[in-house]
Amino acid sequence: MIELTQEQLEQVEKLSSIYMKITDIALVIEVNPHELRAAISNESSEVSRRYRRGKATSKAELLAQEMQLAKVGSPLALENARKNLLDMEDDE
Repeated sequence: MIELTQEQLEQVEKLSSIYMKITDIALVIEVNPHELRAAISNESSEVSRRYRRGKATSKAELLAQEMQLAKVGSPLALENARKNLLDMEDDE
């Protein structure tokens, strides 16, 4: 199992928040991409939690922006908001 420093974990979270691919994250933090991918797939690991939190934080920001556009009547944003609501309800 891969062991990452606190700094590497912070970088994983930051880079996943800008939707960087795992292969590229591994290159930046100087670890084997296969080992990083395996660690991320283990949902109980700290690196997986940081990776998913980085993605989810940015996703929340995008959804909030899209909701603002929907509220002012953007047809595409309205359709996407409806889809997001259905996806949310499916996940409940």
